[in-house]
Amino acid sequence: MSQNIEIEFKNMLTKEEYERFLVEFRINNKQIFSQENHYFDTPDFALKSLGAALRIRNKGGAYEMTLKQPATVGLLETNQTLSAVEALTAFKLGMIPAGIIQQLIEENGIPSSKLKYFGSLITNRAEIEYKNGLLVLDHSSYLTIEDYELEYEVDNYQAGLKTFKELLTKFMIPERKTENKIRRFYNQKYKQPDLK
Repeated sequence: MSQNIEIEFKNMLTKEEYERFLVEFRINNKQIFSQENHYFDTPDFALKSLGAALRIRNKGGAYEMTLKQPATVGLLETNQTLSAVEALTAFKLGMIPAGIIQQLIEENGIPSSKLKYFGSLITNRAEIEYKNGLLVLDHSSYLTIEDYELEYEVDNYQAGLKTFKELLTKFMIPERKTENKIRRFYNQKYKQPDLK
């Protein structure tokens, strides 16, 4: 189990803007890796209503469950390593394994037995060290959607915000209201009739 505060800035990109970043930072296909996020919530979106989100990430055959909860600055991420059997059981039955994350969810008044597996989002990602932070370019596919996103992960909020805004200005990209992947996935999932 590990916990950390995540401070990141995000901006949606058009396909053309995304491709400009790939060229500018000389990113080739070998630098792009794939990861799959699997999302869970209750049918009435109890975690989402708390500003929290639960995912299991499959990256290179290793599984990690992450609960994201609001923090004073950024998000508090609680991570728990899972075996393949635990992850596959969660996908098939919606049952998450016992541990700190199950405990935190239940402390918020949400019975873990009410959780449901909602589906997955696949991201092709490139990461670049950039001015005391990590610049991330994502191309994601989920449900019937494809989107492109720029993220900038930092330790210092003020310095990171300044650098991120300067980068958008340099590339002449407008600031766009950008929800995180989990919310974008949920917003699309919520439109589907099988949840009603």
